[in-house]
Amino acid sequence: MRMWFARLFGATGNQMLLVAVGWQMYELTGSAWDLGLVGLYQFLPALLLTLVAGHVADRVHRGRIVAVCLVAQALVALLLVAATHGFHGFAEFAKFIGSGAIGGRGEVPGAGSGTAAWQPFLSRDLLLAASVALGACRAFQMPAQQALTPLLVPAAMLPRATAFSAAGIQTAVIGGPALGGVIFIAGASAVYATCTVLFALGCIFMARLRYEHSPAAREPVTLATVFAGVTFICQRKAVLGAVSLDLFAVLLGGATALLPMFAKDILHVGPWGLGLLRGAPAVGALLTSAVLARWPLQRRVGHKLLLAVGIYGLAMMAFGWSTSFVLSLLALAVSGAADMVSVVVRQTLVQLETPDAMRGRVSAVNSVFIGASNQLGEFESGVTAAWLGPVGSVVLGGVGTLVVAIAWWRLFPSLAQRDRL
Repeated sequence: MRMWFARLFGATGNQMLLVAVGWQMYELTGSAWDLGLVGLYQFLPALLLTLVAGHVADRVHRGRIVAVCLVAQALVALLLVAATHGFHGFAEFAKFIGSGAIGGRGEVPGAGSGTAAWQPFLSRDLLLAASVALGACRAFQMPAQQALTPLLVPAAMLPRATAFSAAGIQTAVIGGPALGGVIFIAGASAVYATCTVLFALGCIFMARLRYEHSPAAREPVTLATVFAGVTFICQRKAVLGAVSLDLFAVLLGGATALLPMFAKDILHVGPWGLGLLRGAPAVGALLTSAVLARWPLQRRVGHKLLLAVGIYGLAMMAFGWSTSFVLSLLALAVSGAADMVSVVVRQTLVQLETPDAMRGRVSAVNSVFIGASNQLGEFESGVTAAWLGPVGSVVLGGVGTLVVAIAWWRLFPSLAQRDRL
């Protein structure tokens, strides 16, 4: 449960942080391209550091790696507090918490406006630099975090544990954006200060995690050992098909980076509406994860995986065409439910097929695929939205996801015909 709470607090803080960064970037520049760059700048360091991070996760205590990454994210959030409103942001946050009311601006006694050190210094470049830092944290956190779960539960319980863990993450994905959207009314600095507290709580729980740490054999570091995770995945077609399916499906079908545009220009809702849109997929995912934790998938898992990806594509097409806020929330919830089936099948399959000595490196490669589908997908959404508009971008991506599901049925028959995990 310590790990579950650590992931809950960390994921909630991360979701709130992404909502605030995305909204501020769009307020500063009004550019779909810049929204896409936020995703790209998170993905690039994750790509460059992946193989190193996987090697570290197989040699160093994985709980400590995650704890350090949470501390680093807390420092990024603190920097954004100061950048948004100078150091006045801390006073705003204290006033917001102390009064229990939303609204108002705090003042710091003695912090005169003539002191340059107290002035805001938020900029497009700073938000992109923060995105790079968050991407670097993700590069090390994700493989260590994924490789921890099989060490804490018996193999027979892993599908249910994966679903239960996913339920906690989806709770954070629901609550984080919604809470961030509400707190944003008090100012972006209030959101960033809250994120700092949540990252600190996550770090405390993770630092207290205890498990038997058995590092990989002390073999010399060579190109072969560094690339062992890539080799392992390429030699197992079912695993390769599962992780690459997520890459292409979400890369094409994701619309997270464009949600500020939909909230502001199409659905005409403010930050609170953006928070609900960000959390809607997690509502469907949370309900699905609860069902899968109680009744795990037993038969025809490959068939159900590809069917879920197809449903995800259809749901994103419906979201792209919708001009109703309620219908948009429903479409996003359906997409989240379909994606959760994919997540549980993929993650369980990868972890069960991988020996513990290799889990860090294999999880690192898997995290690149996940990161590419999310962060690189945000960049793809920004680029296509700049050409086709947000609606055209999302609808075209949904069509692409359907094509991927059909293609994978033929390209990876061992995955499509997989009966049991």
